[in-house]
Amino acid sequence: MNNDENPRSQQPERPEQPDAGPSGAPDAPVQPPAAEEVSGRQRLLAGLWPPRVSRAQLIVAVLLFGLGLGLAIQVRSTSDDSALRGARQEDLVRILDEVDDRTQRLEDEKQRLDAQRAELENSSDQAEEARKQTLEKERQLGILAGTVAAQGPGITLTISDPSGAVAADKLLDTVQELRAAGAEAIEVNGVRVVANTYFSGEGGDIQVDGKKIEAPYEFKVIGKPQDLEPALNIPGGVVQTLEKEQATAVVERSEEIVVDALRPAERPDYARSSSP
Repeated sequence: MNNDENPRSQQPERPEQPDAGPSGAPDAPVQPPAAEEVSGRQRLLAGLWPPRVSRAQLIVAVLLFGLGLGLAIQVRSTSDDSALRGARQEDLVRILDEVDDRTQRLEDEKQRLDAQRAELENSSDQAEEARKQTLEKERQLGILAGTVAAQGPGITLTISDPSGAVAADKLLDTVQELRAAGAEAIEVNGVRVVANTYFSGEGGDIQVDGKKIEAPYEFKVIGKPQDLEPALNIPGGVVQTLEKEQATAVVERSEEIVVDALRPAERPDYARSSSP
């Protein structure tokens, strides 16, 4: 048998060896070029922009905003209540009673308007019901304008001024205090007090809407006596102010006050109704 055909006589192939260099050693691997070094400013900009907000950071920001809003509301509420902290107990009780009374009046007015709406919606003759309500509204406006007489419960306030020290502004303050307490009709020495009523003159020479009046000044007021009298007698109110002017003020409640001084109905020169 030939040696060429014997598999055992075949020699295994050797792997190719890397070419040796001039010294006989293999060449070293080629290193990639080093990346350009990044400056500190570039790293800072890369960290800040574009902004990356995580979900946790967003939740923390919302909670901080809510906390700040709550603190602002608390500070404002505290500053609003600071004016009442120095008030006396009697004044606080009076203020609370006045707030309750005004709230009750508003609630009564709301119920009345709701009843009127229900009547209009449920009435078989809506036109007739509307006519009745229009007449009632006209009567109420006539009382406020002073063109019709009025009667009802209220008080009589009599101011004596023997020294002539009560000026016009003190009488105007009295009217304003009565209106704030719920007065619906006022008459002073036979002169009807309306929205545009003015007081002028000095002590002993007072005029109401250009008509001279003399002391004692008698106010006939229609309204709830339980609201009107306390409003005049509050500490630092009308009665105490008049006493400082050496004047006296006497308040009497009554179940029937008649205010019959009338004002002529005046037609406006320029204003016109905007209703069709």
